[in-house]
Amino acid sequence: MRPLTCIIVDDEPLAVRLLESYVEKTPDLQLLSSFTDSITAINAIKVQKPDLLFLDIQMPNVDGLELAHSLPEETRVVFTTAFKEYAFESYEVSAVDFLLKPIRYNKFLLAVEKAKKLIATPSIAQQQPSTVFIRVDGEWRNISIGNIVYVNGMKDYVLFYLEGESKPLITHLTMKAVEEMLPSDKFMRVHRSYIVAIDRIQKVDRNDCIYIGDEIIHVPDGYIEAFRNYMGKRTFNK
Repeated sequence: MRPLTCIIVDDEPLAVRLLESYVEKTPDLQLLSSFTDSITAINAIKVQKPDLLFLDIQMPNVDGLELAHSLPEETRVVFTTAFKEYAFESYEVSAVDFLLKPIRYNKFLLAVEKAKKLIATPSIAQQQPSTVFIRVDGEWRNISIGNIVYVNGMKDYVLFYLEGESKPLITHLTMKAVEEMLPSDKFMRVHRSYIVAIDRIQKVDRNDCIYIGDEIIHVPDGYIEAFRNYMGKRTFNK
């Protein structure tokens, strides 16, 4: 197996030098570049397409979480940070690992081994997670994606309606973030304020109203074409 290529991005020069020393003494790991400026790093990452990115989260200009959303598909990310409260946010971009500073070499090695396994078995790496974390009343709730019936956006908040729950879980999120987080083969945005679990739809009436859970959602003009196309693929027509 060829060496894994990597890039380091951290606005602290000492942190960069430490990671460089770890890369240097790690077999099958090749350093392509190091950066202390996230904006400069973005173009290099797109051109060099490293296998692995060691990425600080809290940085000026573009932070690590923002940068991670623009990575090439083949680049895996290991977050490095001094702030453990970012751990759950790292799940949004399917990070290989989350290393808390000061980073020990044994933890670094474990992250590299995880990356090797993911890259060697891409079919496993591409599997969708079965759960997601959402912040509710100051706590992180781990919810099963399969239990989500539909999602309703209200201004700066999103309400998750779950099977077996009498009340929705309310969290501070955007509908765009939820749409990106949920698997597109199982969920569809049918309204500016609604995302539905496709297999939970009970019926669709002649007025393009979806009956799901205890809700009736009318699919407006901006969403109806995509919804009808989807329905056409799953409908028996004589």
